[in-house]
Amino acid sequence: MKVFTTDKLNHALYLLNEQLEMGACSDIELVVCGGSALIATRLVSRTTQDVDVVALMKNGTLVTAEPLPEFLVVAARNVAEMLLLPDDWLNNGPASQLTMGVPSGFVERLQSVRVGSKLTVHYISREDQVYFKTFASADRGGYHIADLQALQPTDDEMYRAALWCMEQDVSEGFRFVLREMLTQTGWSHVSERI
Repeated sequence: MKVFTTDKLNHALYLLNEQLEMGACSDIELVVCGGSALIATRLVSRTTQDVDVVALMKNGTLVTAEPLPEFLVVAARNVAEMLLLPDDWLNNGPASQLTMGVPSGFVERLQSVRVGSKLTVHYISREDQVYFKTFASADRGGYHIADLQALQPTDDEMYRAALWCMEQDVSEGFRFVLREMLTQTGWSHVSERI
């Protein structure tokens, strides 16, 4: 499995912009979360296997990435062939999060990078990574917990993230799992507050 470092990620996005230019495609703005956003913004030093698109941006407004525009899918497939990447290196796996809701102030905190004439990438902020990674840590565990710990959130940040997570899943079962995750990862005092 090919993995992205910061340099390889930037190269793939540069080639994606080039493909969009060659295809005379519309400009596109991607809102990216997950590992690629962590490494692009240098919040966490690690590698990642893909670029997770949580939403698209049009005229300063978040819009759904379900489905990704066909011209973008074709351009990404061409880049995959050039760099021997998996077909889903650019994917909309977390796109349902937009429907569920993003944290207040999410758009204002985005970190934007103009890759080229056709492509802009908006990476989610550290604060929003804490929110998303807290939810993913409770929901799926694994490397999400390592990412969350690497972000070194304060107790107040974790408390706000936990409250947001409980808005995403209001079930008592999720609250129990969230509290267990917080207790097992060193945030028992936050767990006690929710």
